[in-house]
Amino acid sequence: MFETRDGEKLLQSDPADMPPDGHIMFIGRIASPWTSRESCPKNMRAARETGQAATVVIDPPYREGLLALERASHIIILSWLHHAPRGLIVQKPRHAAEPKGVFSLRSPARPNPIGLHVAKLTVVDIDTGRIDIDAIDVLDGTPVIDIKPYFASTDAFAGATIAGRDET
Repeated sequence: MFETRDGEKLLQSDPADMPPDGHIMFIGRIASPWTSRESCPKNMRAARETGQAATVVIDPPYREGLLALERASHIIILSWLHHAPRGLIVQKPRHAAEPKGVFSLRSPARPNPIGLHVAKLTVVDIDTGRIDIDAIDVLDGTPVIDIKPYFASTDAFAGATIAGRDET
């Protein structure tokens, strides 16, 4: 699913083959319109531009955790990008002139393929575990690790920048 490009480096051991040192539980799955890597938007901005909504479905044991989530206008979704390779430590993005360390990129290919998504919350149904959101940039069936309310007062930094990247 992912090809290795010139300038990229792999870890000596693939984290997917190593014993885990934590007990992460998937609490649900994302139902998205994206069924292939080629059709999936590369980020949340591109996902919103498609006009395609998505749904997070929380498994029954975790549904009570949704109590009062509807107070939030936006939520943070942490997902497990289960199709991404875990062995790359240096990547060469298509749009970049030089290779970059995985921790300086937002690529899904990383030792722990955790996705971070800020989505607009449209509906919460605790009984069915259904959370409707405005958009998502992951494949259909992607596991969910956690959900948190987004607080603009503490989660947003208006002056945040990345050198060499044009942001509006």
